Amino acid sequence: MLPLHTPMRGLRCFCVAAECLSFKETAKKLYLTPSAVSHQIKQLEDNLNLTLFERKTRAIVLTETGKRFYQAIAPLMQQLATTIGEFSQAERMLEVSISMPEFFASELFVPRLIGWSEQYPNINLTLETVKSRRDSPKYTDLSIILSGKKPEEAVAYDLFPISYVPACNTAQYNKWHSKGYRILEQVPLILHQARPHAWHQWAEHVGYHNFQPKQIMQLDSMFSVARAAQQGLGVALIPLPISSSWFSNGSLQRLFEQELLSRDRYYLVRHDDDANREEIQLLIDWILQSFLLKTNSPVETIA
Repeated sequence: MLPLHTPMRGLRCFCVAAECLSFKETAKKLYLTPSAVSHQIKQLEDNLNLTLFERKTRAIVLTETGKRFYQAIAPLMQQLATTIGEFSQAERMLEVSISMPEFFASELFVPRLIGWSEQYPNINLTLETVKSRRDSPKYTDLSIILSGKKPEEAVAYDLFPISYVPACNTAQYNKWHSKGYRILEQVPLILHQARPHAWHQWAEHVGYHNFQPKQIMQLDSMFSVARAAQQGLGVALIPLPISSSWFSNGSLQRLFEQELLSRDRYYLVRHDDDANREEIQLLIDWILQSFLLKTNSPVETIA
């Protein structure tokens, strides 16, 4: 056991001073005054009955005894710091941040967060949402993005593709479904402004030639597109699988079954490559387990 009269703070102060060879610099690193550093070193020397430093006018120099003592004690002090850090790591709160499109967050990510806190009670999660691909998100450890090609980052995971299906609310479905594709030339059509030609691409896919829509409404967020259809403003091209809950709870009905697959896919991208941040990998593993989906049937791709 370490003798009670040998204070740990004195040993720590000695190791820093042996590296700096300056009581003034040691004081800065330990947030002490130079006189406090000098006092702790002197107390340590008295306890050990050794002279560890040779004091000169403008500097300090390790004595031969001081050098041998530093070589012996420094690895032990480092091991002690590492051990304390490992044990305190289990108790301290960790932080991990992620950004993603707001519709993905509201429809998929947040609803599936149930269980995360219980499984990882010591990890604080920060979520940043992005309204459109043109917006620049804040820097985060991870991001989920919608892209037509695999991101260039070193670590990127392919989650799933997006398909689009015509949908409206239940009352309009009951009025329009039996009328066939021609109803699409008589009612407002809704889509996301990032895909202004999507309705024509869908029509071409299903063989609906000479398609001439009466009116097209372009909205700047997918949530607005889905809400507009749910409130009866017209027929919208709704993305799957991220909108599945709108169909399962009856807010929307598939007016026609044919889907159109875009080249866009959701990717999970890691920005922080610090291998020591285990919390980032834990979130990656959880996302892959929760969101890695497979399409059930082949559909045509939007250019």
